[in-house]
Amino acid sequence: MLTAIAVSQAQIKPKPADLAAASTAMQQGIAAANRNDLPAAAAAFVRATQLVPTLEPPQAALGSILLAQGDLPAAARTLARAHTLDPNDLATTLNLARTLTAQADYPTALPLFHQALTSPNPPALSPEESLAYATTLSATGNPTEAQSQLTQALTATPDSALLHDALGVLLVQSRHLPEAVPHFERATQLDPAYTQAQLHLGTTLLLLGQPDQAIPPLRKAATQAPTSFDAHLQLGRALSAARQDQPALTELHRAAELRTPATPPAAIYDLALALEASGDSASSLPLFAASAHALGSSEALINYALARVQTGDAIGALPLYAKAVTLGPDSATLREDYGVAYLQQSDLDHAITQFRAGLALDPQSPHLHYDLGLAFKLKDDLPASITELQLASTLDPTLPDPAYTLGVIYMQQGRYPDAIAQLRRATTLQPTNGDAWALLGGVLKDSDDTPAGAQQAIEALRHASALQPDQPSLHIQIAALLIRTNQPEQAAAERKTAAELSRAAVAQQRASFSLRSGRTLLAQGKLPEAIVQLNAAIAADPKAPEPHTLLAEALTRQGKPAEAAIERQRALTLKTP
Repeated sequence: MLTAIAVSQAQIKPKPADLAAASTAMQQGIAAANRNDLPAAAAAFVRATQLVPTLEPPQAALGSILLAQGDLPAAARTLARAHTLDPNDLATTLNLARTLTAQADYPTALPLFHQALTSPNPPALSPEESLAYATTLSATGNPTEAQSQLTQALTATPDSALLHDALGVLLVQSRHLPEAVPHFERATQLDPAYTQAQLHLGTTLLLLGQPDQAIPPLRKAATQAPTSFDAHLQLGRALSAARQDQPALTELHRAAELRTPATPPAAIYDLALALEASGDSASSLPLFAASAHALGSSEALINYALARVQTGDAIGALPLYAKAVTLGPDSATLREDYGVAYLQQSDLDHAITQFRAGLALDPQSPHLHYDLGLAFKLKDDLPASITELQLASTLDPTLPDPAYTLGVIYMQQGRYPDAIAQLRRATTLQPTNGDAWALLGGVLKDSDDTPAGAQQAIEALRHASALQPDQPSLHIQIAALLIRTNQPEQAAAERKTAAELSRAAVAQQRASFSLRSGRTLLAQGKLPEAIVQLNAAIAADPKAPEPHTLLAEALTRQGKPAEAAIERQRALTLKTP
C-alpha cells in the first residue's frame, strides 16, 4: 500500500517554483547543519519536504537531523518514507537501520544493513554505523559476527574510542573480561571524557576482583556524570569491596537518591547488597523490599532476610527464609541463616530444627555444629552442647568461638582445668577477644591460689583491660590479686582507676539520660525544660558535641541568637579533631 502511494506521488512532478524554493531551503538546512544548528536545519528541511513531498533528498536530510537530535520515532517515520522513495540511497538505508537499532527493532534493522553492505558499491561504515551494525548482530544472536565487525572497523579506524569501548562491551558479554580491559583502557586514553568507557573499565575491573584498580576510572565517571545512578553505584561497590566503607556509603547513598521508577530491580538489588556489606543494613531494607520479590530468586530473599536479622527484625526475616526454602535450591548456608533468625527470637526448638536440616545437607560444617551447640547451651542441654562444640572445634581448629563457649560451659560446671585450656585456646586464636581474656583471668583467679596462678590471672586481666579500658570490674579483680601477692601500692592504684571508671560510667549514664530527655522535650517544643536537661548533659559529659548543638537550636527558638552562636561554636570545636 505504502509503495503504491509513493509511486502515485512520484508521478506528480513538482512545480518549478517549488523546486527552486525547496533547493533554497535545502541549502539553508545544510548550512545550518554544518554550523551544528540542528533546530534551524530541521526547520529548513521540513520546509523542503513540504514543498516537494515526492522527492527523496529532503526526506533523507530531515531524517538524518531528527536522528542526530534523538527524536527516534520521527526519524524512523521520515527515513522510512525516504527509503521508500529511493531504496538505492545507501546513506538513507544505513541511517534508517541505525534508527531502528536505537529503537531496539533489531529484526527490521538487520536486513537493511545487509542491503547496504551487499550492494554493488558497499559503503565504508562510519564508527557509529559499525557500532549500530554490531549491536544488531549481537542482539539477533550473532555475537561472533558482531565482534568480527568491530575488529574490522578498528582496523580501518584504530583510534576510535567509540569502537574500542563497543568491542570491550561485546567481550564482557561473551565473558572474556580480561580481553575487554585493554579496549576499555584504550578508549579512555583516546577520550578521557568518554564517561561510558570509564564506567565500563571500572565495572569490568571490579568484576575481575580488582576493586583498587577499579576506583580511579569509576571516580572519573561519577565526577563527569554526577547524576548517573550507575556511576555512583559502581564506585560505591568498588569502595565497599576495597573496605573503604565510609566513602562507599557516601557514593551508595547518592546512588539511592538518583534511582528512579525505571531503575532495574537488579541494579537496586546490587545497591542494597553494597549498602549491607558496608554496614548500613537499615538503608538497604527498602531497596531489598523494592527488588527482592521482583527478582523472585532465592538468593535475593536470603539477603533481604539477612538484612532484617542484622537490623533486629528476625520476625520479618522468617517468612522470607521460608519462601527461599520453598523456591530452592536448599543449602546448608540457608538453613544456618534461617536457624540464626529463630535463635534471635529465642525460639530454640525451631532453631535446632533448622541447624539439623543444614547438617543433613553438610554434615562436616563446623559453623552449623557450633550454632547447634550454642542452641543446646541456651536450652541448658549442656551434654549435647559440649558434643556439638567439640565437633565444631575438631572440624575447624582455627575457629575461636567453640573454644570460648566450651570454656564458659566448663567454668559453669566447675571444670576449671578444662575451662582454662579452652579459654587459653580461644585467646590464642583470637587475641583481641577481651571477654575471653577477662574470663580466663577470672577462672585463674578463682581456681589457683598460688602466687604463680595469681600472676597468670593478673596478666590475663591486664590483657582484658587493655582491650576493654572502660571496665572497672577488671581493675577491681586485679587489685584483689595484687593484695593476694602482697603488692598493696599497685592494688591501691588499681582501685583508684576502678573508682574513676565507675564515676565516668555513672556520668555517662547521666549524660545519656539527660541528652535523651532534652532531645524529646525539644521535639515537643518544651524549650525551658529541654534547656535544663541539655545543660545537665553538658555538665555530665563536657566533651560531647551533640548537647551543644541541640542547646543552640533551643536557644535559637527562644530568640537568643547570640547564646545559640556560642553553643554552635562549642559544638564545632568539639567535633573538630
